[in-house]
Amino acid sequence: MSMFGPMNPPINSWQGKVVWVVGGSTGIGQAVAETLVQQGAHVVVSARTLAPLEAFVETNGSAVASAIALDVTNPQSCNDAAQAIWQRHGQVDLVLFAAGTYKALRATEFDLQVMTQHLQVNVQGAYNVLAAIMPKLMVQANAGHCGHISLISSVAGWSGLPNSLAYGPTKAALTHLGEVLYLDLAKTGLGVSVVHPGFVATPLTAQNDFHMPALITPHAAAQAMLKGWAQGEFDIHYPKRFTLWLKLIRLLPHRVAQALILKATKL
Repeated sequence: MSMFGPMNPPINSWQGKVVWVVGGSTGIGQAVAETLVQQGAHVVVSARTLAPLEAFVETNGSAVASAIALDVTNPQSCNDAAQAIWQRHGQVDLVLFAAGTYKALRATEFDLQVMTQHLQVNVQGAYNVLAAIMPKLMVQANAGHCGHISLISSVAGWSGLPNSLAYGPTKAALTHLGEVLYLDLAKTGLGVSVVHPGFVATPLTAQNDFHMPALITPHAAAQAMLKGWAQGEFDIHYPKRFTLWLKLIRLLPHRVAQALILKATKL
């Protein structure tokens, strides 16, 4: 791996590629699925709720889109989905883990059930999907056809933020997971990226009762991700006008960084 070149094999063309979007019924996952179909990929969308997945297939046609119901908290469900994709296509060029749950939570309202739910969906869900698809990706890579794994984390995974007691630690886990995957798989040819969105207008963020700076649409998020994959990036973060400030804050001493976060959030 070069210290100055792309960290991953750039994906400049999606024509004929097979993409599995886990969590493709709403939000960023749905927007990425729609965008990649337009770019010529065959997109398999998975989620617990089948109706929006079927609508996606109906809109785009079964030649370029397919749907598989999936509960990421159920390992067998993940295994069945991965097997179905492999039997039909014989390859997976991109696995995007976009499934997730979010509920604003503060330490003063500690709720173990909410904490556990976040772990089961956001972290264990990723483990279950990876356990199902990794053996197939390795077989594919050994045959010279390398795929790509992309995990949607969050800027909340970079450092502690108010209201993210349940959500933030799970996203930090995904960021760490992506870093380890990258190091372990670098010599196999498999690409790995971690996506760190700022605020995106989705059903999950709609519950927030505070101002969300630099809020963008899911389709703007999707375009940023395609650009990141095309440039071979590992850390795909957006919008830059927001995320670069957060990266700068991370470099400061905790005393200064925490004071700035408290002042900025007014919490």
